[in-house]
Amino acid sequence: MIFYLLAIVLGFALLVWSADRFVDGAASTAKHLGMPSLLIGILIVGFGTSAPEMVVSAIAAYEGNPGLALGNAIGSNIVNIALILGITAIVAPIAVNSKIVKKEIPLLLLIVLFTGYLLLDNTLTLFEGVILLAGFFALVLWSVFAAFRSRGDSFEDQMDIELNEDIMSLKVGIMWLVFGLILLIASSRLLVWGAVGVANSFGVSDLIIGLTIVALGTSLPELAASVMAARKGEHDIAIGNVVGSNMFNLLAVIGIAVIIAPMNSIPLEVLQRDWTIMLLLTIALFVMAYGFKGRNGRINRVEGTILILCYAAYNTYLGMSLV
Repeated sequence: MIFYLLAIVLGFALLVWSADRFVDGAASTAKHLGMPSLLIGILIVGFGTSAPEMVVSAIAAYEGNPGLALGNAIGSNIVNIALILGITAIVAPIAVNSKIVKKEIPLLLLIVLFTGYLLLDNTLTLFEGVILLAGFFALVLWSVFAAFRSRGDSFEDQMDIELNEDIMSLKVGIMWLVFGLILLIASSRLLVWGAVGVANSFGVSDLIIGLTIVALGTSLPELAASVMAARKGEHDIAIGNVVGSNMFNLLAVIGIAVIIAPMNSIPLEVLQRDWTIMLLLTIALFVMAYGFKGRNGRINRVEGTILILCYAAYNTYLGMSLV
């Protein structure tokens, strides 16, 4: 048991560090190759922070643990909205100004609803995995199109500042990109081994481990990125990072895992409990980010506290269901 726990702790530490190096290297390389700052923010920073979820879920699916793969993806989305945006809003209330981000949130809601539709029969087939992955590539194309049509957006201004703060050479950027990816894969393998070992030792399903421990650990890069951005006043980066990550998790992370290992018997509670919580949190994000009745889009400290309490209540319920 002690080796499994050490593997989880070490795996998390290396995962967070390698994901940060991977995203920094990718962003720097893209900047040197002339990619617009807005596109870097949407594709590399927004989606790149979900690299841990993708690698962990892919490895879990390949090794015959589909529950961990699916739990990691859905659980990470719950963590991103309830815990990460909650903590970020308490650190610094988040004002939503970017038109790009405001377009992405309704799109995220549609993706959540579509994922729920696919889960109605409690299976995810190879064909459905292909559809999800095709949806991700369509999202990338839309992001490119939106980036070139939205020059001057506040999200672009904030990304310019962020990218110019820590400039590295092209050679160093490529080095961190490659090394970060290698270490990301290795640390993910270590984490999956530890998580499955703990699940087997305690007699807990790999789905629950994926929804809780693994989802929290793989979401740490998003937490660090969003809190740091909010403290710098880069609010659109803080929330855009979470929205982009959540879309990536549902389309690419689940899609790749299902293509590797189709899921023929998904527990009913995934749709009734976990997907429903994810949907309600996404709706709450939509309401808070847009603002209604003359209220500007903003996630304040009170709302951030409510989000954290929701996360605590959800995990408490999961814990009680095991008793």
